[in-house]
Amino acid sequence: MWHLYNLIQDGDLVRAPAIRRVQTVSSTGSTESRRVRLNLTLQVKRVEFAPGGAPSAQEGGDQNEESTTAALHISGPVTSENPHAKLGAYHTLDIEANRDVRIEKQDGWDSIAIGRVEESIVPGKGAEVGAVVCGEGVAAFCLLSQHMTLITHRLNVPIPRKSASSGASQHDKGLEKFYGALYDSFVRHIPYSNVSLKAIVIASPGWVRDAVYDYILAEAGRKGDKILQKAMKEKCLKVHISSPHVHSLVEVLKSPEVTNQLKETKFAREGIILDRFFKMLGSDEMRAWYGPDHVCLASDRGAIGALLISDDLFRSSDPVTRKKYVALVEAVQHKGGEVVIFSSMHESGQQLNQLTGIAAILTFPLDVEVVEAEEREAAEEAAEAQQGEANQTAT
Repeated sequence: MWHLYNLIQDGDLVRAPAIRRVQTVSSTGSTESRRVRLNLTLQVKRVEFAPGGAPSAQEGGDQNEESTTAALHISGPVTSENPHAKLGAYHTLDIEANRDVRIEKQDGWDSIAIGRVEESIVPGKGAEVGAVVCGEGVAAFCLLSQHMTLITHRLNVPIPRKSASSGASQHDKGLEKFYGALYDSFVRHIPYSNVSLKAIVIASPGWVRDAVYDYILAEAGRKGDKILQKAMKEKCLKVHISSPHVHSLVEVLKSPEVTNQLKETKFAREGIILDRFFKMLGSDEMRAWYGPDHVCLASDRGAIGALLISDDLFRSSDPVTRKKYVALVEAVQHKGGEVVIFSSMHESGQQLNQLTGIAAILTFPLDVEVVEAEEREAAEEAAEAQQGEANQTAT
């Protein structure tokens, strides 16, 4: 669903199965309503992606039960004749897993779209990391795949503070309740028995991660869950983070323990190269540029060693804007530079989006002010030359 969301653009023609409510009037004047399954072709006007899944609220859309899987809703006018849907009538297609979808692009398939298709058909792209980001009394359970971070559950258990009157008893009872609830949530929301899961990360400030790990391992032994015991011993990594919030996953992904185990995965590379960019921004800013205009200037000079770009930029409804970024990616690749397309469904991609969605690590230092001055001078010379040609023609 995430790949389709990135592939389908405004103006594309999409054909997929749909359910339409049809009303017929009998000879006696009574109205009968029934649901008809058919294939519809729409010209895309709006694309909505729901990571956790949700039924469409659009009139005429499929009214499926809400599910835990991702959902994709595509709206637009009907472009092919159908006995149950008039040409030009608006409809919403609720794209379903394991159903055929046909996408026809009016301007053809560019290199970014083709690359997305090729990447999407590689097997084994399910969740590769299960993460529990926790603090005292709070926890968030996350699944990380190559392209997205999905928060599957949040836990908040109040833990009384230690006091002189109650001593440590109420505090200890609160902790025990928290650990018990965390264990139950872990078993339900982290697919530890899945062979594709490469790592289980327990991350927290302070000592909480060690206590959580010990509790899960002990409880698994008490309940005789040998699969969980094995998973915790072989796959579990305990990582220190600065705060018990989901955005701290960026710290997790660039930690040495996780990097070594996941160095071949896409989201690990994203975290590493983003960290490299931020370090360079602080120590050698002439080699760390960001923003569309500046990055394009660096590309024109063949200075980009690594291009960091968000997939958000390729979902622009303006074809000209998309073509500009596609051309930029191809130019960097042609000159031997590395291109990392960040997923906006990962924390690292969201951090890049806060920095305009595009950045570059240069192979040699360039002064922004000097480059901009050179560009202005070149533009003025070109304008003068053009004016001179115009005057000569007029003479």
